Amino acid sequence: MNMKYLYFAMLLLLGMAACTKKETIIEPQPAGSFDLVSHNIDGVVSPLVYRDVSLAPAIKLRFSKPVDTSSIITKIKIRDQANVYVNLQFSVESKDSVIVVRPVQPLQHLSKYYLTASTALKAQSGEALSSVGEVIFYTIMDTTPKFPVISDDSLLTLVQKQTFRYFWDFGHPVSGLARERNTSGDMCTIGGSGFGIMGIVVAAHRNFVTREEAVARLLKITGFLKNTARSFHGAFPHWLNSVTGQPMSFSALDDGADLVETSYLMQGLLTARQYFNGNSAEEVALRQDINQLYNAVEWDWFRRDNQQVLYWHWSPNHGWAMNFRVSGWNEALITYIMAASSTTHPITKSVYDQGWANNGNMKNGKTFYGSVLPLGPDRGGPLFFEQYTFLGVNPNGLTDAYANYQQQVVNHSLINYEYCKANPKQYVGYGSQCWGLTASDGVNGYSAHEPNNDRGVITPTAALSSMPFTPTESMQALRFFYYTIGDKIWKEYGFVDAFSLHYQWYADSFLAIDQGPIIGMIENHRSGLLWDLFVSCPEVKTGMKSLGFSAPYLN
Repeated sequence: MNMKYLYFAMLLLLGMAACTKKETIIEPQPAGSFDLVSHNIDGVVSPLVYRDVSLAPAIKLRFSKPVDTSSIITKIKIRDQANVYVNLQFSVESKDSVIVVRPVQPLQHLSKYYLTASTALKAQSGEALSSVGEVIFYTIMDTTPKFPVISDDSLLTLVQKQTFRYFWDFGHPVSGLARERNTSGDMCTIGGSGFGIMGIVVAAHRNFVTREEAVARLLKITGFLKNTARSFHGAFPHWLNSVTGQPMSFSALDDGADLVETSYLMQGLLTARQYFNGNSAEEVALRQDINQLYNAVEWDWFRRDNQQVLYWHWSPNHGWAMNFRVSGWNEALITYIMAASSTTHPITKSVYDQGWANNGNMKNGKTFYGSVLPLGPDRGGPLFFEQYTFLGVNPNGLTDAYANYQQQVVNHSLINYEYCKANPKQYVGYGSQCWGLTASDGVNGYSAHEPNNDRGVITPTAALSSMPFTPTESMQALRFFYYTIGDKIWKEYGFVDAFSLHYQWYADSFLAIDQGPIIGMIENHRSGLLWDLFVSCPEVKTGMKSLGFSAPYLN
């Protein structure tokens, strides 16, 4: 290419770029047409969508010809997402070719608005606007604290205590187990109950309830599990009826044992056994109940005819039809640890290596946003992968042939955080204070939110249950959730399940599997209580070492 031509082409491109910094230029239309050629809000230009717009903006619309001002009032409008129209006032500049639009009353905080100029708008020379003009903008957030500002330590206690109410006040009156969600009636969740049991341990430690009250509730739970709830080879279903104890189908073929959910329950029960170590008749009975329940699980039977892998489900009606192998990397590492730790039905290391680790094929090793991810899918997947197992298992200093687990949990959390900061899909609200993608309710139903499935939904448990791994980033999120948008998401059982500032959607739901890790992981951040208790189990130490794990606390 001729260098002189290249030089002048570059000058032309630079000149065009300079123009776009001053105002948004609309595509040129045929000569003689009447067009919206540019716009800006409060002197700021955005080529797509305006963000952080003031509540009393001045929106300037530049047209290719002077506008017939008699048509402005009915042909230029602003509406919000609910199709409520805003009262406007108008002024003109540049010999009627620039229209300045202002709302009469202040707009609402953090809301999406649409300004439209219809094709019925006329030029003074009589032409109609060639196409509908539209400007989309979001107003600024109200950053004033919605509740009195307290110390971070007091805020952590408040969140633990309020969230605990889900499991205590809303625990099922017959079984004591945790309901699946706040609208579940008699449907209770086995895995969520395991997290709730760990919450009861924290509550006794923090004096939210007395030790005696905690033991009484746990005895109700273990009594129901022993005497009423149906199990299959010692494993419990995902959901069960907390009056009859019968399974409630999670899906068409899933109406029997769920080994992974059972492992969450057993993690919680063993943690409680280690905490309630007193000599009272009640605490002795509780420990006996827990041992009986744990020892009854036939972990090795779930190898399905002695295969070198564990299977997730079995049904008395459909057998192994679910055909779902428990393979990593995901939330089910605890299942292999529980199985290896069993003194009655243990698995061997070969089942872990071939079944869970897939002979090393669960490794990743790539770098995302500056952090190396040892295991799992690209960009980590939903954050619950790092939270369910590590409620009890301390990842600090923990290694085996496949990963450094401290690096795994920290870097996965940081990748999730940095992704939300980068906000490649440009969702409103995402940033260093508002982050966290994991499975939860959403605008269009339940979904496993993560960087590869980002739907504009933030789930509080994602950032809050990462507190031991990303304490600074998680505390920033907690302050934002509570002080800045707490008037929308802080309710009787803590934070609602999820929200979207982009879509102005706030859940009215609470889920046991999301609330439970908030209590436990905040406690692990504060004191390491649950980590210390769980890994103090002699069975767990033996089981983890048999799988090849190494950590200072296993010595």
